[in-house]
Amino acid sequence: MGGTLAFPMIGNDHFTQRSLPRYPDYCTLCSMVKAVLSFLLWLVGIMPLAMVRGLGRLVGFIFGNVMRHHRDDALEALERSIPELSAEERKKTVNRMYLLQGIHFMEFMWYSLKGIGRVKQVVEIEGREHAEEAFERGRGLIALTAHIGCFELMPMATAAQGYKLSTIVKQIKNDAVNEVVEKLRTHEGLTFLSTRHAYRDCLKALRRNEAVGMIIDQNMVRSSGIFVDFFGKPACTSPGLAFMAAQSQAPVVPVFIYRKPDGTFLLKVHPLMEPPPDREAESVRAATQAYNDKIEEAVREAPEQWIWMHRRWNTKPLEGQDVTRRERKRARQVRPGVS
Repeated sequence: MGGTLAFPMIGNDHFTQRSLPRYPDYCTLCSMVKAVLSFLLWLVGIMPLAMVRGLGRLVGFIFGNVMRHHRDDALEALERSIPELSAEERKKTVNRMYLLQGIHFMEFMWYSLKGIGRVKQVVEIEGREHAEEAFERGRGLIALTAHIGCFELMPMATAAQGYKLSTIVKQIKNDAVNEVVEKLRTHEGLTFLSTRHAYRDCLKALRRNEAVGMIIDQNMVRSSGIFVDFFGKPACTSPGLAFMAAQSQAPVVPVFIYRKPDGTFLLKVHPLMEPPPDREAESVRAATQAYNDKIEEAVREAPEQWIWMHRRWNTKPLEGQDVTRRERKRARQVRPGVS
């Protein structure tokens, strides 16, 4: 695998941007938040990994069982999506999800402080040959990924293998949190692409036969997404990946990271998917559906490692709405990712 990877998803917003309100930099509360986070980073930095994981379990327990952060949404989504699970199995899966979210957030901080060399020791890569096959075409590679496992480690794991890594980041709403997280993301071999011109920059990277990573498993507002099936229900999804693949004719390679029972990670690179033949609405929709199907397969492989608390199906088609016609109109008017 070679080239540059760009991941527009860094930042676990269930424990950062959604957990704290936004205040201006000069606000006293904002300064207090920054001070608390700085102390937490110092504390994490001097802790052994086992204690960091213990702290993560506590964080996850608080969010899932004390604050009950979207807990009912998570249970409902899991019941609807994987109905074969019993009520007890759903409860265990959701409890495990919250614990893992806390552990992964704390581990992200710990590994960021320790450096990407430590990440290389704990991430196994499977299917590297699929990425090499994509690069041999000379059109770059678009990595399809999702909020599965400790997804924050994917960019660091790639850089740890000696590859240059470009990361697309969206500023976290809370300025203090954003400043701290930006410091955590800064490592040798990692650079950043502005979200303002990310689409153009990604196309340039693909033309250089580099790689770009995208996450499309988050709910979109009706004006920015198209509706495709996800776990048997319409989910408003960004068509940006399909547009980019169609325009660049770069192959799409699904990549997901899973936590293994021993606390290490498996980065699975799947066989490439051909880009859409054109940017027509039906082609873009068919490709976006295929990408969602691949994410669904990945989630079913380890349902406790996906973010069920995220309101993935929050945006719903209008009653009586001709979704297909709306998507055709949207496809003609908008190029997702360009601002």
